[in-house]
Amino acid sequence: MLKKIFATILLLFSMSVYAAEIPVDAKLDYNQGIDFYKLGMYERAIESFRSAIRTYPDYIDAYYNLATILEYLKQYAEALSIYKQVYLRNPNDYEVIYKLALMSSKLEDYTKTTEYLSLIPPSSSYYQRGQELAESVKISTTLPPQKTNAPSKIADKSGIYENILSPTGITTDAQGNIYVATFSDNTILKITPEGKRIVFLKSTLISGPISLASDYAGNIYVSNYNTNNVVKITPQGVASVLVSKIDKPYGLHVEGNMLFITCQGSNSILRQKL
Repeated sequence: MLKKIFATILLLFSMSVYAAEIPVDAKLDYNQGIDFYKLGMYERAIESFRSAIRTYPDYIDAYYNLATILEYLKQYAEALSIYKQVYLRNPNDYEVIYKLALMSSKLEDYTKTTEYLSLIPPSSSYYQRGQELAESVKISTTLPPQKTNAPSKIADKSGIYENILSPTGITTDAQGNIYVATFSDNTILKITPEGKRIVFLKSTLISGPISLASDYAGNIYVSNYNTNNVVKITPQGVASVLVSKIDKPYGLHVEGNMLFITCQGSNSILRQKL
């Protein structure tokens, strides 16, 4: 029933550096949750996993096992919200993305089901299961092409946005928002269709941003010239390093589930599967 519980039972005393960072109290609550689950005491297992998360809010395995128990108890809405916490911390976990699609289908939110299934690439072992889920609820796993620069979203006349400090990269999303990288300020600005300016992200993960690109799911990619990496930013503003140790990344382009990166320092172009 629980993906990560059984592995954890075998590896309690040989956990990774990730586990070494988890406070002892959180690990004790987590292991107690496993014990309660094995005894069929699901409510107490739920409380133990919640306690572990309160102590260590980035405890991914605790989130996952909590969500799995809630799913087993058919508490789909709450399970969905917990799986989302895993996704925010690890957006490349395709099993979790499949679970998000599954929970959405249980709640009869087929638009979200389609959106989540479209994020699973054919190379993933969960792709076929996603196709079977789509077939079972009679939906497509392909999102319709998004129109860019639609007059109803972005003004269809010439103009200028002034007083932006050292602007470099630029991209847009399906809602008509414009995103601009400011090189010297290490900030990603958001300009709404109404012209309102918002600091979308200012983080230590942004350093010398050059180019921006966006995918159909609304994620934004930033090439950091100063730190030799590319950062992914989710629509919710959660940033993580996607690719590191690139020699002076510059231009970015997204095509389907592939990100192309020009690398000035190595005179090369890198392909990165999303």
